[in-house]
Amino acid sequence: MAQVEATTERIIAADAETVFDTLADYKDSRASLLPEQYSEYEVREGGDGEGTLVHWKLQATSKRVRDCLLEVTEPSDGRLVEKDRNSSMVTTWTVTPSGEGRSKAVVTTVWDGAGGIGGFFERTFAPKGLARIHDQVLEKLAARTEGKTEGTTEG
Repeated sequence: MAQVEATTERIIAADAETVFDTLADYKDSRASLLPEQYSEYEVREGGDGEGTLVHWKLQATSKRVRDCLLEVTEPSDGRLVEKDRNSSMVTTWTVTPSGEGRSKAVVTTVWDGAGGIGGFFERTFAPKGLARIHDQVLEKLAARTEGKTEGTTEG
C-alpha cells in the first residue's frame, strides 16, 4: 500500500489567530465551512480544538463515501490534526501568519491507498478530488473570517 496525499492552501485576509480559532470551533463554526460532500456532521465530544471527537460522512466520489470519526489534537500552535478512527486518514490544518493581517492556511490529508490497479487510480485521481473539496472549505473559511479580527463582536 502506498501513501496517498492531497494538499491545498490559501492566503486569507485575516489574522492567523482568527482563522485558526474558526477552524478549531467544531461546535459552532466548522459545520458552516463544509461543502455539500459532507453529511451527518456531529460533535460527539468537546467541540473546541484539542479533545474534540467529531463525526461526518464524506462523499469523496459518486461511489465512495467515507464514514469518519475524527479525534482532534493540537500538537503545536497553529496546527490542528484530525485522525480518523475508522481508517488510516489523517488531516492536518496549519495556519501561519503571512504578512500584516493575513494568514496562510494549508490542509494536508494522507492515507494508505489501495494496491494494484485500483491503487494506481486512487493515487492518480483521489488527491485532485479531495483538493477540490478542501479548496471549497478554505473558500468558506476565507469568506467567514476576512474582515474580522480577534476581539471583534461582529459576525
